[in-house]
Amino acid sequence: MKKKGGRIFFGFMVKEEKEENRGSVEFQVFSFTNKIRRLASHLELHKKDFPSKRGLRRLLGKRRRLLAYLAKKNIVRYKKLIGQLNIREQ
Repeated sequence: MKKKGGRIFFGFMVKEEKEENRGSVEFQVFSFTNKIRRLASHLELHKKDFPSKRGLRRLLGKRRRLLAYLAKKNIVRYKKLIGQLNIREQ
């Protein structure tokens, strides 16, 4: 992981960000994953923050749908992405 401007980026995503490829499924899943990790760490400190819990569940649902779409369209890209982000059992 690399730190860049206060944000943490994985090495493989820095290149795609520079190319302004923000519409790709991979970049969207990466973005949702960063938001999910940030919210999860917030909720460890603030357990009764129910609006944030709802937001976390919404982000998880969006990421789950994007990953299901990617798995259906291109299983190779899906497996590569989940391996790099380390988000699911393989």
